[in-house]
Amino acid sequence: MAKVKIAHSMEERLALIKEVSLKLNKKLKRNSRVRKTETHYMDKYDNGNNIHAYTDASKYAEKYYGERYRQTTRYDNEWD
Repeated sequence: MAKVKIAHSMEERLALIKEVSLKLNKKLKRNSRVRKTETHYMDKYDNGNNIHAYTDASKYAEKYYGERYRQTTRYDNEWD
């Protein structure tokens, strides 16, 4: 169980806030350092591009949805 600290006066409260903030800052600094050293394994291969992204949306829709795609896009030009 966690140890709970209770401040009864303003000085104790400020000391407790300082103590907790130092602990939090230390944790945040450690996490950012770890995050910088851990890189995704694909970062060295994809140069920031998503290799799994389908870049041609209309071709994808035609290939996988066919007639339904044509039915829903048939009236797109009438809205302009």
